[in-house]
Amino acid sequence: MAVYDAIVIGSGGVGSAALSHLARRGGRVLGIDRFRAPHDRGSSHGQSRIVRQAYFEHDNYVPLLVESYRQWAELEALAQKKLVNQVGVLQIGPVDGIVVPGVLHAAMRHGLKVEQLSAETVQERWPALRVADQLVGVLEANAGYLAVEACVEAHLRAAQQCGAELRYGVEVHRWDPSQPLLLHTSDGELRTRRLIITPGAWAGDLLADLPVDFQIRRKSMFWYAPKQSQESVMESPPVFLFELPEGIFYGLPQIEADGVKLAEHSGGQIVEDPLTVDREVFPDDAARIEAFLSKCLPHVSLSQLRHEVCLYTMTPDEHFIVDRHPDCPDVVFAAGLSGHGFKFAPVLGQALADLALESATELPIEFLSLKRFDR
Repeated sequence: MAVYDAIVIGSGGVGSAALSHLARRGGRVLGIDRFRAPHDRGSSHGQSRIVRQAYFEHDNYVPLLVESYRQWAELEALAQKKLVNQVGVLQIGPVDGIVVPGVLHAAMRHGLKVEQLSAETVQERWPALRVADQLVGVLEANAGYLAVEACVEAHLRAAQQCGAELRYGVEVHRWDPSQPLLLHTSDGELRTRRLIITPGAWAGDLLADLPVDFQIRRKSMFWYAPKQSQESVMESPPVFLFELPEGIFYGLPQIEADGVKLAEHSGGQIVEDPLTVDREVFPDDAARIEAFLSKCLPHVSLSQLRHEVCLYTMTPDEHFIVDRHPDCPDVVFAAGLSGHGFKFAPVLGQALADLALESATELPIEFLSLKRFDR
């Protein structure tokens, strides 16, 4: 049986990036997935993903984002295709909330340029938005959105150009910590010296022996049509995120003819089996988005153009886990990206390749270690 130098399980945002980084370093590498990428069964689809650096979730992410921005630009040049759209990200919330103070703290600590705005100023500059008087805004001008499916395709194409193999329709049943490592799959047995696991919503299956309870949440993404004669108004805002008492909502300006994309970052339904997710519109989800529309986006109609479901794989503290397997150092993984991981794909792909091939990385990922969940 042939032995691979490295196999990557999962070909989504991070898996495709890891495969690209591995392939560039030589050796025989293989990427496998039960679905053909880019696909809509996981977390790396739906037209767009927000990219930003002034990170309210934790300022330790900022150095990784700076490097990720550099690598996205590098991939864009290699692909000769627009991947990054720096239309700005406007984040709105209470002065004592989570979002705005977090953005300002990260910006101050790392010397990032952001602009603080009153509710009145926001509405003057972007007439499409309505902001309550007690809220404030902060604009990060060099932020924006990524073309999500195109990013996955670009990483996979780069990997193949460097000699990587891809196999789709392959389900991994389990892996054995032998040397070489043995994978039992629906396509037979595979052997590899190094294994990278980027399982997305299947983390609970492929990493079941870790001391972490992964929770899968079903999230709805909606696209709505601007009101008649308001198309130009809805093309002009930056990406926007609102922290409101009802939840955290975000949206993107109209991209081509697809309408205005809207979703709720908070909430979501718990999923037991990612293979059997109900992908129809849930009336309660639509009602929450339409209430947000009526309150904050008066130029958008309630005419729903499109709906998709994606999956958040949550850790207990909502931060990623990127590490070597505690019982098998030849296995490395990134899991539990908790709904905010795609923007980090290239730098996490590099970290995984470093850990797999060199047993260490110079990237500052210590705060994402599995050790914080030691029981």
